[in-house]
Amino acid sequence: MLTLFLAAAVVAGTPLLFAILGEIITEKSGKLNLGVEGMMLMGAVIGFKVGLATANPYLSIIAAMVSGAFGASIFAFLTITLRANQVVAGLSLTIFGTGFSSFLGQGLMGEVISDSMKKFFVEIHLPILGQIPFIGEIFFRQGIFVYIGYVLAILTGIYLYRTRAGLNLLAVGENTAAADAAGIRVSLYQYIHTLAGGAFCGLGGAYLSLVYIPSWQENVSAGRGWIAVALVIFSKWSPYRAIYAAFLFGGLDIIGFRLQKFDIHFSQYIIDMLPYVFTTLVLILVSIRESKENAPPAELGNPYFREER
Repeated sequence: MLTLFLAAAVVAGTPLLFAILGEIITEKSGKLNLGVEGMMLMGAVIGFKVGLATANPYLSIIAAMVSGAFGASIFAFLTITLRANQVVAGLSLTIFGTGFSSFLGQGLMGEVISDSMKKFFVEIHLPILGQIPFIGEIFFRQGIFVYIGYVLAILTGIYLYRTRAGLNLLAVGENTAAADAAGIRVSLYQYIHTLAGGAFCGLGGAYLSLVYIPSWQENVSAGRGWIAVALVIFSKWSPYRAIYAAFLFGGLDIIGFRLQKFDIHFSQYIIDMLPYVFTTLVLILVSIRESKENAPPAELGNPYFREER
């Protein structure tokens, strides 16, 4: 019973993992994009529409990532090129994405993706790893989206801490003027990684509409984008810590359904509040425990004016 619950927590936490990774990449470049919720919704509706029209999972995933990157490009243009306020631009992107999703989602209510696509996303038991007692049942008997999440988290960590481009990105986020003086193309780095972050968020949205539900419903992300922004702080801007942060909160998301199986009844409203209550507690605890390790990128949220260098 415990393994089933933990395996379900991994499934529920996977869209959060994509969104957390996307926001980490973005924030590492010094840009605070609060539009995660909007980009997830854009990816969800575009991925679902393409999946419904073509029954092709690859096209659906690509379309969702492109739509998320498109939303991020709006944010990037406003904050990097026009140097607009990042908080306002991010909130505007969330409002835009919500409206975008509602508009394109008209007429999709009740639609379900095809059986061929469902088969594509079914659980795959990995040889050897899937046979490991307890751990194998939780982590390695999952759908392809979950495995993509594992791989992206590991590759993002390697990219950030083991490659020249990743170290340049960290330099941009920690001291933009110094990075610029060292010859790093600051704007290019910020554009590329903001768009990549948006693509990851779009992927998280596609997971919700194509796999997790898998049918269309209004506001399919249900606030997960906001939780992802908070979990970036909880994971201390580390792609590796993002894995357990996402799965922990995935467990909180499904705990209400599991309790009902044991005839333990709580108000559904209280159950629905749990992830947000824990998110608030996490933010408070992290802010109390101030340390260099918990610190965000030094230039996060700061506009960069080269002329003032």
